Amino acid sequence: MEIDTEKIDEAVLALLYLTLHDDVRAWKSVDWDAMNRLYAKGFIENPVGKAKSVVFTERGLREVQSACSSGTSSRASESQYSCLTPIV
Repeated sequence: MEIDTEKIDEAVLALLYLTLHDDVRAWKSVDWDAMNRLYAKGFIENPVGKAKSVVFTERGLREVQSACSSGTSSRASESQYSCLTPIV
């Protein structure tokens, strides 16, 4: 069975959004390969560093908020984010 990294990335982006704080920061406690893919896609700033959180880019925030409001990601996939509410 082949792993669908697109679906993994969508789930990781949603999980990061759930830990959103200080308007653009999220705790980076998820798989590094997924974090690197989100960085390569422009959804987060470079996750490498001593900080325990990562910064969402404007594009990343738009992606996850759009997916939440529409029920699907902007890419044509079956993935759905339920209405996500970040912890503050």
